[in-house]
Amino acid sequence: MKQLFFLLFILAFLSCDDTQYNDLLPDRVVDVTINLSLPIYVDLQIPGGWSETPITPEYGFKGIFLINRNSSYVAFERACPHLTITACSRMSFDGLFFKCPCDNSTFSSLDGSSSDVPYQAREYHVQVINASTLRITNY
Repeated sequence: MKQLFFLLFILAFLSCDDTQYNDLLPDRVVDVTINLSLPIYVDLQIPGGWSETPITPEYGFKGIFLINRNSSYVAFERACPHLTITACSRMSFDGLFFKCPCDNSTFSSLDGSSSDVPYQAREYHVQVINASTLRITNY
């Protein structure tokens, strides 16, 4: 019995791995601090408001969508999760869905899911540091 328990423990330990994303995007380190006092993020100060980050390498592949959900925040990668990175693979947002302009597939802003493709929009972890500062990282 002890050997069986030990074997199960070893298998469980070996199966632990880094976060596995349900998308085709390569790995990229994301670890940025957002100052909500900046004019670009003014819409994040109200529940339901949203904004997008600049399109630079520290903000993922095509930038990040940030959404205020009643004083908690979510963040999603703007790159289409089911395509290689190209000029047309930057998603737009209408306040409810993210839309990939390459093929018009849509992704829910609630959980990143899609009924069009078998991939999800990549979500990032958001930590509220204080009333005016957020930290966005990979999980």
